[in-house]
Amino acid sequence: MKRPRVVIVGAGFGGVATAKELARAPVDVTIVDRNNFHTFSPLLYQVATSGLAPDDVAPNLRGIFQRSEGVDARMATVERVDFDRREVVVDHGPPIPYDYLVLAAGAVSSDFGVAGVDEHALPLKSLDDATTIRSAVLSRFEAANTEPALVDDGTLTFVIAGGGPTGVELAGALAELFTRVLARDFKRLAVRRAEVVLVEMDSHLLGGFSEPSGREAALELRERGVDVRLGTGIAKVESDRVLLSDGTTIPTRTVIWAAGVKANPLADALGLAQTKRGEVMVDESLRVANRPEVFVIGDLAAVQRGGAPPYPQLAPVAMQAGRRVARNIVRATRGRAPKQFRYVDKGTMATIGRRSAVAELPFGIRFGGTLGWLSWLGLHLVFLIGFRNRVVVLVNWAWNYVKWDRGNRIILRP
Repeated sequence: MKRPRVVIVGAGFGGVATAKELARAPVDVTIVDRNNFHTFSPLLYQVATSGLAPDDVAPNLRGIFQRSEGVDARMATVERVDFDRREVVVDHGPPIPYDYLVLAAGAVSSDFGVAGVDEHALPLKSLDDATTIRSAVLSRFEAANTEPALVDDGTLTFVIAGGGPTGVELAGALAELFTRVLARDFKRLAVRRAEVVLVEMDSHLLGGFSEPSGREAALELRERGVDVRLGTGIAKVESDRVLLSDGTTIPTRTVIWAAGVKANPLADALGLAQTKRGEVMVDESLRVANRPEVFVIGDLAAVQRGGAPPYPQLAPVAMQAGRRVARNIVRATRGRAPKQFRYVDKGTMATIGRRSAVAELPFGIRFGGTLGWLSWLGLHLVFLIGFRNRVVVLVNWAWNYVKWDRGNRIILRP
């Protein structure tokens, strides 16, 4: 008997969780992604700040499913979906037929219409982005070391747009990189003049957290030398400066954009109902209307649930949705109705720097400091895929903690 074919578009948290849940089911699974690896995106900022190497946070996709006979991978970019023929059309090779389709293509960086972002700012959504930022940061220090006068022109001023977890974690990591590592590397450069500026339009950092956590994050960052600017946004980005909405101008050669995301452009090519932000509308079982064989999860999905607020764009949401979709596909193969998706919020965390983090759990439980930091480290080690990756990351963290050193300070030319 022919086994049902399941095609998963995207090898992010949701796509991998779906495939893992289906690995022992009587179906044939194909994961389609333009990369041959899964990116552990919560640690991208550590690649960008020389704390980890790229392959530490990007296990090979085929390696993840090496022991899963029914799971295969296809390295390609999805261009569109022929829903009538039930085929996924890719940029090279024949179309991929499916009986069930899971769209988990995620999100991309959004410039929110701010002039100059596409031309001059650096996003942090992919492994390529992280290595580009790392090379840009280190290159600025090399340039200033050769011509110290460049410091006056903002060469060592690094502006981060967006005070969410990514922006906060990146700001804290850059500050520690400058004061603890590069200050020793560049002996004749006034590294103390390097600045990290974090710009957030809201009145407090970490918008998805409580205000006390946001205040704690701001206090900790300022103690580390970060210039935290709240209640103002970026109005324009130019090659040598940033204009803020309050009229302030900051000379800089490096702007890192962590201000927000939008649905993957693939959503626009599907011809399905979308929200204003571009996400594909799905019912509470994560299916597309009138196409019960098509599921959408993660940042690409907008679950319609009676006017309730949308689910947060977090990895745990995508992972839980992926597991629910996998179970619903198995139910469908047995002629049973799907079950609705219900996200179980187990809490959120954000690290600020060494021995400093904030954690918020259900029932109003909140803690920070060293306990929050250790909890953050442990949680990320648990969720990181692959024993080898866990060991390497743990060793890197231990070495950094003992020696205040980051061993991945290399510049890669594009």
